Amino acid sequence: MASSKAFHDYVVGSLQRIGDISTKKMMGEYCIYYKDKLIGDICDNTLLLKPTEAVLRLMPDAERTYPYEGSKTRMVAVDDVENIELMESVLNAMYEELPEPKKKAKKNKTNDGKDNREQKFLL
Repeated sequence: MASSKAFHDYVVGSLQRIGDISTKKMMGEYCIYYKDKLIGDICDNTLLLKPTEAVLRLMPDAERTYPYEGSKTRMVAVDDVENIELMESVLNAMYEELPEPKKKAKKNKTNDGKDNREQKFLL
């Protein structure tokens, strides 16, 4: 079941009180980012966070569930998105634990604007 836009907006609205929250829509669900790092998903109208050490330490009683059928990683379900003090502690602590985002490689362009990969086949 896809998450509703209303639930998405509720989660984002609550968490934006903490800081820079953004999402990307993926197959009816949403990937959620804090600053520039992927922190979890919004799936089936549930906020799911990556199970980092900080999340597990600060939310020890939270339910753990799979975000989708076939997933290999159980994530931490957040029951109280409006608990801003807890969410701020969790997001800031997990942000420090998560790796830096990978930089995307730039495509090499020739002077005429064509992608160099095309030229390899023309030789």
